[in-house]
Amino acid sequence: MVKRLGFVGVIIENRKKSAPLVNTVLTEFGDLIVGRMGIPHAKKDHSVIALIVDATTDQVGAMTGKLGKIPGVSVKSALSKSDN
Repeated sequence: MVKRLGFVGVIIENRKKSAPLVNTVLTEFGDLIVGRMGIPHAKKDHSVIALIVDATTDQVGAMTGKLGKIPGVSVKSALSKSDN
């Protein structure tokens, strides 16, 4: 499988409860992550995390699948069309 550049967007509701679980998954897949930006929304107890990844479609699918199983977490991803 060919690695491609892409992004993963993560929205966390009830961040005090779900954020530690999200961070555990991100640590597990840390070798795929090129960059990360996280913004908390204190008034709503939500967070948004944007990840830049260099990974295969299977690797991104495995990571987003685990993240999506966490209660209160929404995930979307996209990869470049080519490996260049």
